Amino acid sequence: MIIDGTNLILGRLATFAAKKALEGESVIVLNCEKVIVTGNRKSLMARFKEKRNDVGGPIKGPFYPKTPDRVVRRAIRGMLPFKQDRGRRAYKRVKCFKGIPETYSTQKIETIESAHYSKLKTLNFITVNDLSSIYGKDVAQ
Repeated sequence: MIIDGTNLILGRLATFAAKKALEGESVIVLNCEKVIVTGNRKSLMARFKEKRNDVGGPIKGPFYPKTPDRVVRRAIRGMLPFKQDRGRRAYKRVKCFKGIPETYSTQKIETIESAHYSKLKTLNFITVNDLSSIYGKDVAQ
């Protein structure tokens, strides 16, 4: 299953992708930089900055993803029983990409209507690309 992540809510996308991966389907998420996270922009940015600065050292961690595709993949991992064998196998079936690679541009790309941001009652959100820019990563394509 190939999913276009444009204007989809991160949590709802992650639960949908995790369920499909647990059922045995391979899940590919495209346009990860356009996925949105709901909430107040300032508080979201402050929380992600806090996570970035809260490290035990260069080797100890905790390690947080910095690029948009890895942020989305990590959110999907949070919805899986990763400490069990079936969760790890399901996680291996999940792939996330920034933009649309040429190999998937000719295939049928689906979207999830129940996860679209038009279902929100508020317009407080930020894209994963903006969150990744906090880390100082070059996220432009």
